[in-house]
Amino acid sequence: MKREMNSKERVLAAFAHQEPDRVPVDYACNPGIDRRLKQHFGLKENDDEGLLQALGVDFRYVYGPPYVGPKLHEDVPGRQVDMWGIRTRWIEHESGGYWDYCDFPLKDATLAEIEAWPLPSPDDFDYAQFVEQCKQFQGYCVVVGGQDIPDVINSTGFLRTMEQTLIDMATENPVFFRYVERRIEVLYEIFNRALEAVRGNADMFYMGEDLGTQRGPTISLKMYRKILRPWHERFANLARHYGLPVMIHSCGSSSWAFEDFIEMGIDAVDTLQPEAKDMAPAYLKERFGDRLAFHGCISTAGPVAFGTVEDVVKNVRETLEIMMPGGGYALAPTHQLQDNSPTENVVAMYEAARTYGWY
Repeated sequence: MKREMNSKERVLAAFAHQEPDRVPVDYACNPGIDRRLKQHFGLKENDDEGLLQALGVDFRYVYGPPYVGPKLHEDVPGRQVDMWGIRTRWIEHESGGYWDYCDFPLKDATLAEIEAWPLPSPDDFDYAQFVEQCKQFQGYCVVVGGQDIPDVINSTGFLRTMEQTLIDMATENPVFFRYVERRIEVLYEIFNRALEAVRGNADMFYMGEDLGTQRGPTISLKMYRKILRPWHERFANLARHYGLPVMIHSCGSSSWAFEDFIEMGIDAVDTLQPEAKDMAPAYLKERFGDRLAFHGCISTAGPVAFGTVEDVVKNVRETLEIMMPGGGYALAPTHQLQDNSPTENVVAMYEAARTYGWY
């Protein structure tokens, strides 16, 4: 029997294509299911760390240094407005609710308006607090960054609408390019300073770009290489400069871009919706398994949400049998676990990982 590893060792071994003691496990959730899981384990509503420990989660996420600068955008009644000026409104549904993007204040912006749009300064972030947050989780795999770095399509679409953003890319609209350039210059400098400050206290860099629908690519490979890849490569290179492996998040059918990810030096891909085109675990493992690590595969639109406990256990066991050999896999939900997922199904998912995930 293999020596029992701590979480940091387990994840780094798996992502280096070595077989750890057991498969690493991760967690992401919506508020409703998170609250019910805490009740199930007898935890207080704010005990996030207690829930991660109860589920055996090996990852800890520290997005980046908190913003401590001046307020950049005016409040809007009935909306949340972030430091980029992105607005969201609360939408109720039968099993919970979520903050949905709205208003799209830069939809019809001119180049001059883009130049004048307030963006945060890299000087206005607390890098010391960021380091302290990372130090809390030594022994776990500390992941810094997030799905919105650089996330060009979504982050621009939240301000200009998705339709306008895709039109911008097709027509090479200078308004689009100037906004993205300004935002990326800010993000790059923030994380250049952050990764320098956190040397030795972080284990992985996380970035993202949603590239697929359920049926195929959102954009062509040619467009990806011309417009998005240079920005992605810049952040991947930054992480490697600081000695960190890179995981990229991408929803939907995204395996068409994996060869480019590999060329850029990206180590792992997150989400891996098995129902999307060319995203089945067996396809991914056979085609890319010796060159990419995988994080995800347990669909939040599959048995966890709509099946029985037995269906969930079967799905987890089958996924592990395909993805575990040779390392290179961390079990995780494809997206945040949704509020329509029965509590017992989610508990069964993590219990099955503990039962069948040993090497």
